[in-house]
Amino acid sequence: MGKRVNFSARTVITADPNLGIDQVRVPRSVALNLTVPEKVTPFNEALMQQLAENGPTIHPGAKHIIRDDGTRIDLRYVKHKNDVILKPGWVVERHLRDDDVVLFNRQPSLHKMSIMGHRAKVLDWSTFRLNLSCTSPYNADFDGDEMNLHVPQSLPARAEAELMMLSPRVIVSGQSNRPVMGIVQDSLLASQRMTKRDVFIEKDLMYNLLMWVVDWDGIIPAPAILKPKPLWTGKQVFSLICPKVNLVNKGNTHPKEGVPNTLNVFDSQVVIRKGELLAGIVDKKTIGTGMGGLIHTSWLDVGHDETRRFMNQIQQVTNYWVLQSSFSIGVTDTVADSETMLEIEKTINKAKSQVMELVRQGQKGSTRCM
Repeated sequence: MGKRVNFSARTVITADPNLGIDQVRVPRSVALNLTVPEKVTPFNEALMQQLAENGPTIHPGAKHIIRDDGTRIDLRYVKHKNDVILKPGWVVERHLRDDDVVLFNRQPSLHKMSIMGHRAKVLDWSTFRLNLSCTSPYNADFDGDEMNLHVPQSLPARAEAELMMLSPRVIVSGQSNRPVMGIVQDSLLASQRMTKRDVFIEKDLMYNLLMWVVDWDGIIPAPAILKPKPLWTGKQVFSLICPKVNLVNKGNTHPKEGVPNTLNVFDSQVVIRKGELLAGIVDKKTIGTGMGGLIHTSWLDVGHDETRRFMNQIQQVTNYWVLQSSFSIGVTDTVADSETMLEIEKTINKAKSQVMELVRQGQKGSTRCM
């Protein structure tokens, strides 16, 4: 079932929330080995010449040159790289570099989304890194899972990987007509916490958050509270990155049938109008993999590219917010004070004396043992 093939790599995967859902971080050692054939034209001749001169050991470089008559030059054995003068029509087998489209796969390949297209991002260290939202369709976790990377070798293969298999294009599964990717883990928790009614953001943090919004138009939204000091709400921050869609949805805190929700008192009715979050807590029911959620609506109404931007942005913005507004615990927080230790000791001694009493009764025969 699993065949050995050329132009592929395999290593352990780790998480990276700074990556986009359409990206995969590739170790530099892998990028030096995997090659992409590129034809020399008058438009890229200077770049290809530079890659050929860099050779097989400097990234970005090249490993082989194929002349138009089919003969192959291995650049490992060319002493002076600038001796090789390229001509249009020759093919340079260059190193894998940033934004090359690759195929990423985790076995067992059970459905279409087990192999998706991603854009390579070459960096140091020895693991493939991917966005946490992509773990759902791959059924991947980071307890030692390995994944495979394949480099398409022809233009039709590259076009198919980019136009049919790229991960934002397959967010909604054809099998069940619902998203297979949603916001998970830290970003999901941070989104739920940030969009509560009682969350207010001060001026310095708000300005820092605006710097994480990639397509921010430079206009600072008016603060929700002006006096005694300007404060913005978490809902306003969410509105900055929300796609321009309309949505009415029920959150996890929505009451059961028969319980009145007058004036949205539970803040459980999510109302989005033209990309502005007017009410509601954004939780798993809104940005998870459910049908009719924000990701599903965005993918259908404004397209896969805008959905990709939103999913990337929500992770970057909420992760920065939760970094500033959360707390951390250490080993010292687990050390009990003297009063607690005395209470524990008393409880243990009480239990010991009860056991001894039961044993004594059993030995006397006054208690029937169960």
